[in-house]
Amino acid sequence: MFLKQFKISQQEKEKLIRVKSRTGIQNWNVLCRWAFCWSIAQPSIPGGIDPLSDSNVEMTWQTFAGEYDEIYEAVLRQRCLADGLGETNEVLVKYFRLHLNRGINYFSVPGGIKSQQRFLMEVIKNN
Repeated sequence: MFLKQFKISQQEKEKLIRVKSRTGIQNWNVLCRWAFCWSIAQPSIPGGIDPLSDSNVEMTWQTFAGEYDEIYEAVLRQRCLADGLGETNEVLVKYFRLHLNRGINYFSVPGGIKSQQRFLMEVIKNN
């Protein structure tokens, strides 16, 4: 396991609160999983800097990934290798957070996802 726990940024928390209110999905880990999966399915490498970890929303890797923790980690490792980034723990943590952040940003745009069905359709249409 490359990551024991992580915190999302205050900005990510606020965006997820909006997504929660629009979709009725109440679990942070479900929203984060779907955001991560959406981002991983995109062909581009997520850019930017590592988001701050300044909110009070903290989650363990096990809570995020559930019973499929090894699969989520393998998908991330493969993606980092395919992108030519390597697979050190530092790279994996950084790009996990960047993928998560990109997915959260995508799902939280104003006028964006407004229902559970639309949210799910966005996630699976790219996979």
